[in-house]
Amino acid sequence: MTSSRRDFLRGAVLLSAAVPLAAAGCSTTDPDKEKAGGGTLDKAKSDGRIRVGFANEAPYGFTDKSGKLTGEAPELARVVFKELGIDKVEGVQVDFGGLIGGLNAKRFDVIAAGMFVTPERCGSVAFSDPEYVAKSAFMVPKGNPKGLKTAEDPGKKGVKVGVLTGAVEGGYAEKLGVKKGNIKTFADQPSAFEGLKAGRIDCIWLTRISLADIMSKHQGEPYEVTEAFTPVVDGKEQLGAGAFAFRKADADLLSAFNGKLAELKKANRLLPIIQPFGFTQAEIPAAGDTAAKFCQA
Repeated sequence: MTSSRRDFLRGAVLLSAAVPLAAAGCSTTDPDKEKAGGGTLDKAKSDGRIRVGFANEAPYGFTDKSGKLTGEAPELARVVFKELGIDKVEGVQVDFGGLIGGLNAKRFDVIAAGMFVTPERCGSVAFSDPEYVAKSAFMVPKGNPKGLKTAEDPGKKGVKVGVLTGAVEGGYAEKLGVKKGNIKTFADQPSAFEGLKAGRIDCIWLTRISLADIMSKHQGEPYEVTEAFTPVVDGKEQLGAGAFAFRKADADLLSAFNGKLAELKKANRLLPIIQPFGFTQAEIPAAGDTAAKFCQA
């Protein structure tokens, strides 16, 4: 998970250059119908296809070695939209910071990239209810020799913590008692992992999902990911939530999507869809984890 995704203070909406997997037209709807909230859903059902924007980030939305669009969000999108009578999901690849701009410019109809719901982004798009929540964890040497289990442990035990540049975990660590000199920043996940291997840090602090993705690329090496936890900073739980994003005019499409997503959650069908990408029961949203909750400042 990149810092641009995970830093709650960032809400870039500038459109970046897109690399389309499907041709992107200028408009997907009839303007008059869209004003009434009926254009995109009707057209997608009529065409039998819908276009989703993604940022090519594992495990959220990416193309595999064969060129297939996959990841937790695209695979969930396929299930939801098929049940809405839309059989084909096509992808348009955009830099993460350009997803919101691309959506509102109608280069695609939905953002399927596991995007965090933030108050800033809620001003520009309409989010579905979350498909996952992101708890924290540590990656540590096998056996967890420092005994790191909670957000307060690194500060209490004086360990060196690895975080990503610009990511929220650095702020969490400092506020929870880790000395600045013990917080080491890395540009990306691979360099953080190399720092752990070299003994420059005692743990990596990221979301459990991101750490599971790192572990999947280093199977058999002597490291492990701790149980997930939710940091509490200034009396407030620091929990992120990933969701699909829609244009604000597409109220009917959002409502239909939320309805099907709720059905999947109620029938315990959500986890089997996203589990192959490293998600566990710990990431399944609770009943009160709605878009409205995470849109609040």
